Amino acid sequence: MLCCLFLSCGEHMAQESNNNVDYRQEMREFVIEISEIAKEENPNFIVVPQNGVQLVSKESKFKKTPALDYLNAIDAVAQEDLFYGYPKLNKITPKADNLYLRKYLDLAKDEGKQVLVTDYCSGFKLMKNSYKLNEENNYTSFAAPRRELDRIPTYPVFNENNKNISHLSEAKNFLYLLNYAEYSSKYDLITELAFTNYDLIIMDLFFHNEAFTAEDIQKLKKKKNGAERLVISYLSIGEAEDYRFYWEENWNSKSPTWLVEENPEWEGNFKVEYWNADWKDLIYGSENAYLSKIIAAGFDGVYLDIIDGYQYFEDRE
Repeated sequence: MLCCLFLSCGEHMAQESNNNVDYRQEMREFVIEISEIAKEENPNFIVVPQNGVQLVSKESKFKKTPALDYLNAIDAVAQEDLFYGYPKLNKITPKADNLYLRKYLDLAKDEGKQVLVTDYCSGFKLMKNSYKLNEENNYTSFAAPRRELDRIPTYPVFNENNKNISHLSEAKNFLYLLNYAEYSSKYDLITELAFTNYDLIIMDLFFHNEAFTAEDIQKLKKKKNGAERLVISYLSIGEAEDYRFYWEENWNSKSPTWLVEENPEWEGNFKVEYWNADWKDLIYGSENAYLSKIIAAGFDGVYLDIIDGYQYFEDRE
C-alpha cells in the first residue's frame, strides 16, 4: 500500500548507503531473480510487480530510458490509487500525482507491458468513472469498493466476456481479493469466486493459514460461463508479515538483522532489507519457500507487492 506522496517519493534521488546499497537496483534484481526461477519451471508464469513503477526507468528522475533487464523479466506493471483512492477511499488522486505515475506506466506500456490499475472507490458512479478513465488510457483496471480487498463488488464485471483467457494480454478485467474474513470456509470462498466471470483473479495463497491446493486453484480457472481464466497469487517481497508461515516466534524478542521495523500503517508488517540472502531464501530459496508453494498450488503467476519498499530506505538516508 502507498504511504507517502507519489511525487515527493518518486522524485527522491536514488541513493546508496554507507554499505553501497543501490536500493532501486536491488529491488529490480530481486524481481528478476524471482522471474528467472519461476519461468525456468514454467515459461508462461506471469510476474507482475505492484507499485514502485519508477523502477521501469533507469534514472531516478523520469527520462525515457527503460530499464530493459527489469522490463524483460516482468509481464505487466500494476499501480494502486491511480485515479481514485489517494489519499483515501473515494478521493480523486491529485492530478500531479496521476500524471507523474502515468509517465512511468506509459513507458512500460510502450515496451509492450500490460498496465493493471486498482482504484479504491465505492458507489456505481465513481466505479463507472474509474473504469472509463482507465480504459481511455488502455489500462486494465479493478475498482475496489474497500481498501481491505475483502469482498467481490456488486458492480457488474467490466468488459465481461466469454473468451478463453490464456495470456495476460487477453484479460479485459480482473478481481483483486486478499482478505477472506467475510468467508466462513474455503469451500464458500471457492464457490463464490467460481461463480464470477472475471478474466483474472488476484488472490492470496492462504485461507486462514491453510494453503490452497492445486485442486482448489484448478476449480477457479473456469469462469461461470465456462471459459478459461487466469489465477495469480499475491506475494509481498518488501515487507515480512508476522502471520505468514515463515515467521518464527523468537523474532518477536530477537529479530534477524534484516528485519528492520514495523510499518506503522499496517500492524504486523515489517520492513525488511530485501537484498539480504536470508530473506530471499524465504521467498524463493528452497522447496518450502513462498514462491515454491505458489507454483506447487498451480497458480498462473505472482503479484509482487511492496516493490516500492526501496523508498523507505532512501528516505532514511
